[in-house]
Amino acid sequence: MRASPPPSAPVLDLHVQALLRAGERRFALDAAFRSEAPRTALLGASGSGKSTLLQIVAGLLPGARGHVRVQGRVLLDSAAGVDLPARRRRIGYLFQDYALFPHMTVLQNLRFGARTPEAAAQIDGLLQRFDIATLRGALPRDLSGGQRQRVALARALAAQPQLLLLDEPLSALDAPLRARLRAELAEMLARVPVPALIVTHDPQDVDALAQAVVRMDHGRVVG
Repeated sequence: MRASPPPSAPVLDLHVQALLRAGERRFALDAAFRSEAPRTALLGASGSGKSTLLQIVAGLLPGARGHVRVQGRVLLDSAAGVDLPARRRRIGYLFQDYALFPHMTVLQNLRFGARTPEAAAQIDGLLQRFDIATLRGALPRDLSGGQRQRVALARALAAQPQLLLLDEPLSALDAPLRARLRAELAEMLARVPVPALIVTHDPQDVDALAQAVVRMDHGRVVG
């Protein structure tokens, strides 16, 4: 049986440092915060380090120094030599474009997310919860924006994650669709018993989706 974290453990506790290179450009990240909230927003302009921090939490950018703890569970502790690979971090990731596999049906996308027989047994429940059971045989190209969002969130939850990461899930949409899907996403997240860290540059997303906000600028937490 997996030990429960102590009641006082925050949902998310991190301090990460990294020096990243993109061509000739170097980008320094030095960000620290703790959050007790079930849903926390990372707010900042493009290039402030929000998505980079998300990738470090997920284990997609190895080599960072510092620590990352989710509900008391250590994912990264460079001083102790701990740096769990992404597949062991129990992180669900909702990408900006949803990143559904175009050649897979809705059901196949969810099955890909389920990594254990126990998780696979929950797929029918996820299809029902997100009202996509009738779409199980459809391909992503045949889905509306809202349907793709629900499938992507259901796939992220199929892995039975300890934390959900949402990277600008609404930024590519026009204003009317963005407002509608923001409301739908807020309602879905409220029904999901998994904490979430949400990257956005839009204060309206913060108001609708998050219970706490962490502001970033030039690789640092500023409020």
